[in-house]
Amino acid sequence: MKLSALEADLKSRAAAAFALDAAAIAGFHLAAPPPHINADVSIAWPIAGAKLLRKPPLKIAEELAAALGAECEAQAVPPGFVNLKFRDAFLFEALRGLESPDHFLLPAFKGEKINLEFVSANPTGPMHLASGRGATLGDSLARIFRALGAEVSTEFYVNNEGNQVELLGRSLKARYEGQEPPEGGYQGGYLKEMAAVLPKEAAGWTAAQFSAYAIAGMLKLHKADMKAFGVEFDRWFLESELHEAGAPAAALEALKARGMTYEKEGAVWLGTSTVMDSDDKDRVLVKSDGRNTYFLNDIAYHLNKFDRGFTKVIDIWGADHHGHVPRMEAAVAALGRETGSFKVIIHQQVALLRGTELIKMSKRAGDFIALKELVDDVGADACRFFFAARGPHTHLTFDVELAKKKSNDNPVFYVQYVHARISSIFANAPEKGVDPAAGFNEAGIVINAEERALMLKLLWLEKTLADCARDFSPHHLTTYLTELAASFHSFYDKCKVLDPEHKETSAFRLFLLRHVQGVIAKGLGLLGVSAPERM
Repeated sequence: MKLSALEADLKSRAAAAFALDAAAIAGFHLAAPPPHINADVSIAWPIAGAKLLRKPPLKIAEELAAALGAECEAQAVPPGFVNLKFRDAFLFEALRGLESPDHFLLPAFKGEKINLEFVSANPTGPMHLASGRGATLGDSLARIFRALGAEVSTEFYVNNEGNQVELLGRSLKARYEGQEPPEGGYQGGYLKEMAAVLPKEAAGWTAAQFSAYAIAGMLKLHKADMKAFGVEFDRWFLESELHEAGAPAAALEALKARGMTYEKEGAVWLGTSTVMDSDDKDRVLVKSDGRNTYFLNDIAYHLNKFDRGFTKVIDIWGADHHGHVPRMEAAVAALGRETGSFKVIIHQQVALLRGTELIKMSKRAGDFIALKELVDDVGADACRFFFAARGPHTHLTFDVELAKKKSNDNPVFYVQYVHARISSIFANAPEKGVDPAAGFNEAGIVINAEERALMLKLLWLEKTLADCARDFSPHHLTTYLTELAASFHSFYDKCKVLDPEHKETSAFRLFLLRHVQGVIAKGLGLLGVSAPERM
């Protein structure tokens, strides 16, 4: 039985014991107790249930402890906790369950069809550090959602239409002609490099042709950058596809049919302020000159996603798009989609620390660090682990020197080393006179404190992944892996693994380390980080 299944079973028993329905006992959860508490897990629900049941929390805890089953020893403690200690047989069964490919599937994700759009940078320059953070966030979440049982389609939306694209083409044309870009144009050296290799016939090109050439070149670089970063999108969706299919006009008609639009001063407006309190004013869809706004095009794109059958649409945007969130939420509501079917995740910017120097960057001015440059410097593994280590709402300072260290100070090295060290232990086992494939008698094993801590930590991976899904952030996973690595080091410092004089103990400890290695590899894989055999 896995931890979530045990929690559901204990929750059901608690509901029956107190004659409550599932909603009334929704706050019933298993939690890891503080280190000084001699227990495997703890339940704090009796404190919350005191008001409902009109009983003292400790009395509820005592009744709850008596109602729980044989998988654990239950003890009620003040002020109203129930501490559980698992039977050894349950721990062994739970560890063997980790080997099942379906172990992490959760019922809540069965049948969920998710469209996850991320990065979606205007192809007006190379990928920058914020793009890397968004790519890490999106790709890691896609992997986690799939592990939990959801069907996920990843998407990169290419804005290859509009003023910025025109400005990019004019900037490239200026560089080709040996001039400075126009006011507000793109200054980066990447346009000089692109201009230097333009074909001879570019001399007769129109501005639109320069734009098309620049977009194609940038998009090729974006795809190469993402591939090197370990990110493969299921679809690169061009904005031009929407216009070719008449999607903005169709979206406008859909909104009109629902009575969500009105005309004022020659323009067509969406009554977003009447749909959701989060948006403070109505928004223009079609300007008085007949041109569509970017907002209408975005609505058309999201309607396209829902029309493709996705049950949940998730967008990951940079901090500069924060103000666009409430209007898009209102637009999705105006389309009649269910609350909760659309989610926007905003991630903050990245600052780069080289030694003691904090580097500030501006993409348009051209003084920025390209993602490729950072990956070439510290490696994709360090980039992805560091980017994932903070929640998206937290500002991130990327310490380059720390990311390059080959020591336990570097968190990704610290975790990867555990995987490599265990590979070394198994490789050395025959030389030490220990059969790495030998079995052992579970009933005869006396589990010590370090072994038990390691076994328990392994069981929390599924809960960690559920936390990542709940908070739309993989930072819980980086924290978990770092803590698991610390548990391994504590175990390894105190417990001899390869001991031919105690073969049963060696076999048990190798069984344990095989699962530690598997969980490390699983967790790193969900972050898009490699699990090396040697370091």
